[in-house]
Amino acid sequence: MVQWRGSVSRELARLRRDGRASLLWSLRITVAATASYLVASLVFPSSQPLLAPLTAMLVVQVTPISLLASGLDRVIAVVAGVALAIGFAAVVALEWWSLGLLILISITVGQFLRLRSNLVEVAISAMLVLGVGAIGAEAAAWQRIAETLVGAAVGIIATLVFPPKVASSDAGRAIDGLADSVSELLLRAAAELDAMTEHDPHRLSGLSREWLGDARRITHDIPVVGAALLRAEEGRRLNVRAVGTPHVEPGLRQGLEALEHTAVAIRGLMRSVSEASDGDWLDQDVASTVLGDLAETFRRLAAGADAFGELVRHEGDVQISLSRGDIERLRAAQDGMLASRVRLDAPLEESWPADVVELYAATRATVRRLQHELGLEERVRRQLRLLPERRPPTRPGGGRRSASAAPEPTNADDETQVLPSLAEEPPETPRRR
Repeated sequence: MVQWRGSVSRELARLRRDGRASLLWSLRITVAATASYLVASLVFPSSQPLLAPLTAMLVVQVTPISLLASGLDRVIAVVAGVALAIGFAAVVALEWWSLGLLILISITVGQFLRLRSNLVEVAISAMLVLGVGAIGAEAAAWQRIAETLVGAAVGIIATLVFPPKVASSDAGRAIDGLADSVSELLLRAAAELDAMTEHDPHRLSGLSREWLGDARRITHDIPVVGAALLRAEEGRRLNVRAVGTPHVEPGLRQGLEALEHTAVAIRGLMRSVSEASDGDWLDQDVASTVLGDLAETFRRLAAGADAFGELVRHEGDVQISLSRGDIERLRAAQDGMLASRVRLDAPLEESWPADVVELYAATRATVRRLQHELGLEERVRRQLRLLPERRPPTRPGGGRRSASAAPEPTNADDETQVLPSLAEEPPETPRRR
């Protein structure tokens, strides 16, 4: 019952978040298809030009840049298919063997023309025109070309006039989802390590293999998140709705790369745990200490990954005004990973089993890698850098800036350097001698 309520709550939240965008997307396709049908009906008043709205629906893509490429490819595919059909209709009738030969040649021509997703359109156009027969093939061919041109033109105009939103927020949520997957794996592993400490440490062998399998699946899902970010990057090009909006895609790309490296590092850590689980140290008194240290480290790594993913999502949504609670949460995650490294240093100096020493060394290296990759304070500086610039107050009768004002940043690195740290008051800048 609780799980069912949670699923319903998540779906309702998704509907509230994405419902308006989905409705606008459906409206754009409907308007483009209806308009193309009206225009084609004016050109061919004695027919029902359903090919025009079909082409418009297929041409209208997520981004304007892909729309232009898709519209051009579709026109080329239709012209190529019609030309092949006219040649076949003049020589042979519609038979099973002629149909198969026409499809084979059409697909081969489409591959030669590099029509990508519109490859099959060559064969579809050829089959439709060939079905008319040799007598009406030429008339049907020209009408099909004209309807396709009308549908493609209306679809392109509709998208350029009513462009879709820049999908940076969708990419940010996808990247945050990747961080949540890593965090959930680490939290589940930490909880199971605590249970093993109290009951049976030998369960580590089987459970660690499950963790490794889950880590593999997380890394395999990274291309899906990359595709969402690619759509956001392409959606900015030739999109008038992107004018005046912060260019957050470079920050999202850096965040995705950091989480990708994080997921790979966690996968390597789970392999180290799996390999160490076959040792005889689980029968010794040190086992409870090792499992406890691993559980605590996993929890702190999970907190870091979760905080980092949330920060990237805020950047994608251009919600730059972070609350004091968000800042403190990021501080705690940074301090927790630093404390984990200190906690893992002590056992390396003791005479423990070799498997345990190697496991601690691998865990400490992973913590250090995540500290470097996540860089929570650097992400906060990225957020603050997107804040609208505040104009300094000017004195009556003079608009000159004071000599103590900070200089204008000239590039991204300079912008990062002049931002204050996460403390409440920015530290004093030492004077250069």
